[in-house]
Parts: sequence; structure tokens; C-alpha cells
Amino acid sequence: MPTATPVSPSALAGLVVSRCGPLLDTARERGVAVRVGVDGALDDTTGPLADLVAEAALAAGVGVVRVRARDFLHRRSVRLEHGAGDVDTAYERWVDWAALQREVLEPLADPARLGWLPRLRDPDDDRPAREAVRPAAPGVLAVVDGPYLLRWELAGDLDLVLHLDTSDAALRRAVPEGDPRPGAWRRYVEETDPAGRADLVVRAEHPGRPALLSG
Repeated sequence: MPTATPVSPSALAGLVVSRCGPLLDTARERGVAVRVGVDGALDDTTGPLADLVAEAALAAGVGVVRVRARDFLHRRSVRLEHGAGDVDTAYERWVDWAALQREVLEPLADPARLGWLPRLRDPDDDRPAREAVRPAAPGVLAVVDGPYLLRWELAGDLDLVLHLDTSDAALRRAVPEGDPRPGAWRRYVEETDPAGRADLVVRAEHPGRPALLSG
């Protein structure tokens, strides 16, 4: 059974950056970025932790690209086609995974195209963001947060993933009744085994009180 060691969010962020050290050296030589994922069921949890990783990288003198899966949503008509509570839609068709690959993850790994699109769509007004592609420097750390980052469609598109392991009961306490995310997260865990495939796994039952799992 894995051992759970309490760790502060800031210390966890520093650990992620430390683990990226050899990857960053290789990325500079190859002229590409290092793509790090913070994988968790709720943006309210993954976002602040990913921000801490970005801050720790900047403090260590590493350039940062910050990307949020929620900025790459499908159109609202696609997301709500089968109703706001549809579990399969929440997992399959909420985020435009192909766009995230095409506009961010793949070009950041290509020395000939090293760049990224900050946003595809405004999550609040559902309009295209119409932002230009930004260039990135070799050896930059791209910090991506969101749910389902270890889904099979993204296999190989992230160089290091921190997975936030959260129980169904904890998720249901955190969201309104009828929210599809607990069901979608359960499907994700059953189909992809993210805890078994991530580079770092943290038990995240309580926001701000993570515990690093090992063994």
C-alpha cells in the first residue's frame, strides 16, 4: 500500500521543478520545451497548484509557459448537446483535446515550430479568443493544468505529470448535486489508471493539504 507523506503545496511545486531538471537540460539541447501536466478533477485545485509550479520555476531561473485546459473548451453547443449533467460529454467533449494538442503540446515539442496558443476560447462568453501564437524559448517549462491529462489521446504529449488522486466521496462533497465531474473522473480513473502512469501522485482529499504517495 502506498505511503502518504504530507507536503505543503509550495514544497510540492518545488519538487516538480526539481524533477524537471534533467528534462530541462535535454530540452535546451534539443531546442524544445518541457511539458508538465497537473492532472486533477477540479480546476479550482489544479490551477493554484500549477501556478505554484510556475512560480517555483521562475524563482529557479526557468522560463515558463502557463496553459489551462479550460481555455481550450469546445463550443457551448457541443458541451451542452446532451445536457449539463451528461457524464460522457464531460469526459469526452468538454475540452477540445485535439486543439490543445495541435496548438500547444505538439508545437512545443517541435524545434521548427516552438510556440503556443494561449487560449482557444473564452470560457465565460464562449467566443473564440482570437489570440496569436506566441514563440517560446528552448528549455522553457510549459505548465498545463486540467482534468484527464493522462487520457490515451494525449499519451506522449506530456513529459512529466503530477496526478491529484481524489476519491469519489471528496469530489461529490466539492461540487453541486448533479454535477457530471465525479462520474467523468471515475470513468477516467477506471479506463486510464492515471495514478499508475503518472510521474508523481498526490492524495488530494482536502484542498491545500496534499500528501505525496510513494511505494
